[in-house]
Amino acid sequence: MQIKINYTKNPRSGTGQKSDMRFGMSFTDKMFMMTYSKDTGWTDPVIKNYEPFVLFPSALVFHYAQEIFEGQKAYKWQDGTIALFRPEMNIKRFNRSADRLCMPKVDEALFMDALERLVWEDRDYIPKEAGHSLYIRPTMIAIDPLLGVRTGGQYIFFIIDSPTGNYFVEGFNPTKILVSDKYVRAVPGGVGEAKTGGNYAASLKAMEEARAKGFTQVLWLDGIERKYVEEVGVMNIFFVEKGKLITPAFSGSILNGITRDSVITVAKDLGYSVEEKRIAIEDVCKGIEAGTVTECFGSGTACVISPVGELNYKERSYTINNFKTGSVTKAIYDAITGIQYGKVKDKHGWIRTVKPK
Repeated sequence: MQIKINYTKNPRSGTGQKSDMRFGMSFTDKMFMMTYSKDTGWTDPVIKNYEPFVLFPSALVFHYAQEIFEGQKAYKWQDGTIALFRPEMNIKRFNRSADRLCMPKVDEALFMDALERLVWEDRDYIPKEAGHSLYIRPTMIAIDPLLGVRTGGQYIFFIIDSPTGNYFVEGFNPTKILVSDKYVRAVPGGVGEAKTGGNYAASLKAMEEARAKGFTQVLWLDGIERKYVEEVGVMNIFFVEKGKLITPAFSGSILNGITRDSVITVAKDLGYSVEEKRIAIEDVCKGIEAGTVTECFGSGTACVISPVGELNYKERSYTINNFKTGSVTKAIYDAITGIQYGKVKDKHGWIRTVKPK
């Protein structure tokens, strides 16, 4: 399908100011959108003004949460090159989420074309400053105007862009994490592996309670025994134990993070051994006390790498590496961001440059 370009030059800048680089607070003046019905498939792909669209109050997405999304980034290098980081992985994960939520898949070539065209049209919004980027949010929602727990037959797929700085106010500095043994995020057989809004809605209560106590994020334990580490609210989690990088193995309730996969690959490039396994939170706490667990960090598209300086479990705090960023964490952060910003050679073919079409 041919993507139409149909927007007004220089309308108002989204919902915020272009200079506001807080995560998710400002948006570019354009968006991509197309619609789906069972009779016609995907139709009318267009890059248009960033603007509201009208839905019936009975739309399925409002009542039964049939919705998925992705998070990825575009970077502007010092020489002006515009780069995407592993966009093929985001597209494939989006379609896996679509399958889990009984939604139509988006043709991968069309998805990539829409992504690149929108990013190119938004190229002037991409900041050059270190740690800054253009955050990209592809989303699909069910819009059938009916009530009843069923799959939809009409969908909207859209992509919006947001110029942004660091996800956490701490930047690349250690954060404080509260381990939740009261609430759970997901269980095997559920939708924990899908990137769907319901997973995040389920986390809000725990997040609010954690922030009220001065913590940045929540570390989730498994939903059955509430004993094994799974992931942080918006990140996968890693520990450095006796020089080895360890991370929870997939269990059916952990998001298959693209940055997580990148961390594992880069860590091996740097000579670190990596193990994916079940990790008991009690063992982590004992390891911190004994000095065998020396570093901890989260990984995700929004934050890339976020050092963790403190875990709080059962009202007891465990300080990691004297609340300082560790050398392994820093090395992996430098390697990944170096590739993203064009400062380190990309030997894995992760970078896709965006050019006019």
